[in-house]
Parts: sequence; C-alpha cells; structure tokens
Amino acid sequence: MSFLLDLTPLRTSPSFRRLWWGLGISNFGTQLTVAAVGLQVYAITGSTLAVGVLGVCALVPLIVLGLYGGALVDTYDRRKVALASSFGLWLVVILLAVQAWLHLNSVPLLYGLVALQSAGFAINNPARSAIIPRLVDPLLLPAANVLQTVLWNVALTVGPLLGAFLVATWDFAEVYTIDAVLFTAALWALWRLPDLPPVDGAADRADDRTANGAGPNGRRRGRGFWMVLDGLRYLATRPNVRMTFLVDLIAMILAMPRVLYPAVGVLIIGGGAMTTGILGAAFAVGAVLAGLFSGTLVRIRRQGRVIAAAILAFGLAVTGFGVVLVITGPTSPGNVLIGSLLAAMIFLALAGAADAVSSVFRQTILQSATPDSMRGRLQGVFIVVVAGGPRLGELVIGAEANWFGEHWAAVIGGLSCVIVLTVVLAVQRRFLAYDARDPQP
Repeated sequence: MSFLLDLTPLRTSPSFRRLWWGLGISNFGTQLTVAAVGLQVYAITGSTLAVGVLGVCALVPLIVLGLYGGALVDTYDRRKVALASSFGLWLVVILLAVQAWLHLNSVPLLYGLVALQSAGFAINNPARSAIIPRLVDPLLLPAANVLQTVLWNVALTVGPLLGAFLVATWDFAEVYTIDAVLFTAALWALWRLPDLPPVDGAADRADDRTANGAGPNGRRRGRGFWMVLDGLRYLATRPNVRMTFLVDLIAMILAMPRVLYPAVGVLIIGGGAMTTGILGAAFAVGAVLAGLFSGTLVRIRRQGRVIAAAILAFGLAVTGFGVVLVITGPTSPGNVLIGSLLAAMIFLALAGAADAVSSVFRQTILQSATPDSMRGRLQGVFIVVVAGGPRLGELVIGAEANWFGEHWAAVIGGLSCVIVLTVVLAVQRRFLAYDARDPQP
C-alpha cells in the first residue's frame, strides 16, 4: 500500500542493497558501543557532566575532519575513502574492547578513543552518504534515505537496549567485542562496491565553478584547504541548503535529551542501566515507525514546511519528557516507576519520529540541490552538523542538568528549541516555500 515503506531502491540496485544491509549490521554494533561508553563513564565518575564531556571530545575532530573529509570524498574514489576510514573505525572499537578487558577504568583513555572514533566517523560518513546518489535513481533518493533512516533507527532501537542489558548482565568488554565482530559487515559491503571515482560533469561545472575548486580565473587552486573553503563559499550562496543545517543545530544543541538517560535511570525513574537502554530505544522506535509509514510522506513537495513542523514537534515532545520527570521526582535505582517510564517513552518516541522525518528531508534537499562534484564537501558539513550538534548538545544539556537538575534541563531545552526555531523561520520564510519539483538551493 502507498503509505507503507517504499522498497524500490532495494529491488532496483543490488549495490545499494548490499550497502544497506552491511551498514545496518555494523550500525547495530555501533549503538552497543555508544550505550556502553556512556554507561562506563557514568559508572566510573557518577557524573552526568562527565558523560557530557564525551561530546566535547568528539566535537573538535568531527568539525576539523568532517570538513576536510568531505574534500577527500570529492577528490578520491569514494569507495576507497569509505573503506579506509571504516578500517580505522574498526581498530578503535578493538582498542575499546582491549581497555575494557584489561579493566583500565580510565576516563581520559575513553575520551581519547571517542575522539579517534569521531575523527574516523567524520571522514567515513560523508563518503558513505555521497555514495548513495551514485547507486540509485534521483527520483528514488527520498525512498533510499528513508530506508537508510529506518535501518539506522532499528539499530538505535535494539542497540541501546541490548547494550544496556549486556552491560548489566556481563560487562563492558563483551559489548565492545560484539561491536568489533559486527563491524566487519560494513567492511564487506564497502569492499563489494564498484569503484566510484570523482565526477566532473559539464552540468556540475555550469552550476558553479567553485564546485570543482576553480578560482575566479578558472584555474584549479589545488586540494585540501582550498576545496574546503570553496565548499563553505558554495554553501554561503545556497540559503535553503544552509537552513537545513541551521534548523537541525537548533534542535540538537538545545533539546537533544540523550545525555540525561543514565541519570534518569538512576535518580528519577529508577531501573539503572536497563532504563537507560529503554529510553534510548523508545526514541528510536518512534523513528522506525515514522519510516515504516512514510510511503505518502516521501511524495510531499513542500519539504521545507515538513522539516519545520517536524522540529517544532521535536521540541514540544522533549518538553513533555521533561514535564514527566518534573512530576515524577527522585527515586532509587532499584525502584522502577512504571507509569513514569511509559509516559517518558511515549514522549521520546514522538521526538524520535519527528527527528527522523526532519533527517530524511534535510538529507534529500542536500542531495537534490547540490551537484555531484560538490556533494562530498557538503556531506562533510552535514555530518559536522548531525553528529556534532548532538555532541555539543550533550555538553549544553549536561551543564543545565548540573545546574537545574535533569528534569528541568529537558523542559528548558525543549522550550528553547521551539522559541528559537520560530524566530529563525520568521526571518527565513523562503525555506517554507521550498518545492521538491524545483529544488532551489
């Protein structure tokens, strides 16, 4: 039926199908590690702020190498860039397993490994994202992005829950080891792809000479820094693409509640690590449901309006989550407040659904309104935003939790998201008129 998930990209592109499965399996393992690292830092320090500092450790390499990684994607074979960076990420997971097996319990070491992982992710993700438009028909990009989002969020649903369960049942070492094994699926999928060298098409050159690193006299100015700079200059001339980044930063920096989960499980709702996993899974369940019933959604033309509505809904849902925590009050880890847990899960599921809808259409606008020869660099900016925003948000919300408590941090964050987004949309009204049939960047 038309309102259900569109599977056409999987049927028409074997390469996309292999990549979809391989990355989906490895993403599942990655979510095990994300849950385990946060829980391990909290177990060592007992501080939500210390968990939030993980975001700072990831943010700097993400910003620096995310932008440069996009330039690498536009310069070299995208398959080889993705494969090399995936191998580096695999080694980092192995090191996480080693430190856990040796019981080092070193927070600085964990911060360093998270920074290395973020550096690899900053190069790997732009490469993988820029590969997708080369594997599927342009008309199928929304459906392909929904498929990517659904599988990613299935991993987000099961990964944190199982990761927390494994930590509670076994230990951190087992979780990291499982991730190292599952990550080999991504290496296999990327290895099976055809070569994907850079494309300097005539249409792309006509669209914008800076997309090929050309200066005002038409000569190529070299690679690296100049390509990054040209990508940022190109973005400055594309208000609709730029707005997709800005509205996501508003949501993720001001209102992403993920850093609150460990303390909520210990201090407010109870249940400890299991509640932490359940809250993370609830967010992802909402995203999965939004994808499963996206058949009609992917055909909407006014995609800017959909993004705006989705982020407003995200802010309101996070506010609702905070209100639940305010009403609940403190408890002990062994005393799980089932009613509060269910209410919190509902609001987080709504937030996850809204975030997934926003993500699909922001990615689609970026891919549709950007020439192939510039796509790697703008995907680099995209990954800085979508991964760096939540990391910075972890620090912001973590600090607010330290000052006002976890419950009020969620309320303040959600309301701040709604207010700031409303002001930005009032100033940038052109974004609300974006039409998918005439993708004006």
